[in-house]
Amino acid sequence: MAKVAFLGLGVMGFPMAGHLAANGHEVTVFNRNQAKSAEWVKIHGGKAATTPKAAAVDQEFVFSCVGDDPDVLEVTVGEDGAFHSMSKGAIFVDHTTASADLARQLSEKAASAGFNFLDGPVSGGQAGAENGVLTVMCGGEVAPFELAKPLMECYGRAVTLIGEAGAGQLAKMVNQICIAGLVQGLSEGINFGMKAGLDMNLVLGVISKGAAQSWQMENRGSTMVQGKFDFGFAVDWMRKDLRIVLQEGERNGARLPATALIDQFYKNVQQDGGGRWDTSSLIHLLSKN
Repeated sequence: MAKVAFLGLGVMGFPMAGHLAANGHEVTVFNRNQAKSAEWVKIHGGKAATTPKAAAVDQEFVFSCVGDDPDVLEVTVGEDGAFHSMSKGAIFVDHTTASADLARQLSEKAASAGFNFLDGPVSGGQAGAENGVLTVMCGGEVAPFELAKPLMECYGRAVTLIGEAGAGQLAKMVNQICIAGLVQGLSEGINFGMKAGLDMNLVLGVISKGAAQSWQMENRGSTMVQGKFDFGFAVDWMRKDLRIVLQEGERNGARLPATALIDQFYKNVQQDGGGRWDTSSLIHLLSKN
């Protein structure tokens, strides 16, 4: 069993760290809100640290799952960041959805200090984290990935090395581009069917057996018909992810016209007070009229 630190106990990190503990690993946690750390320790055992630097001392693996690039920088190379106390040969795995450029920078900093860095953004949302069935897309070197993979499999059912540093983040961007388009198409289809007077639960049951089938349809179709969005992956998080996508598209020359438009639709949902609604709330804009 490994000595592990986990930085960030939000809706994803809390259960992910819990799966590591449940599998017998010795886990030290850090969260900016220390009451959350205390709650985690009460449930799962282990220890809590007051800074990322303290959490990383003598650990074989350090995992993080925080909010955005600035948060990743704070827990890695900030004044009390984990990079200041990482052991030689240790492995840092960042599960935050962040920029590929940041992943490359941190990989270089880690290598120069004698330890390893993997970018490993995840897909599957809160339910996937709680049930231990996340998809993990990794960027980095093969050897540290192979060492970290068994630990990531505590909460991931598909853990894959995509390529060199930053490749995990780029794969997550592809994931979010596809999801945005799927949700908008599903929203338009459901709204069209409802306007046409169809029983959309019946229709979804039929078309989900054919070429239109998707995770979004099977898991969000019925709640979209009901206009229920108080769960799942928040619009605020998706807009952060799409900002990163669009910035990368500007850098690499990829044309993303539909993604840019759907990002503005999500902005409109935020303006309607739906920042914490599930991403399936795109249909809200269509059903308003």
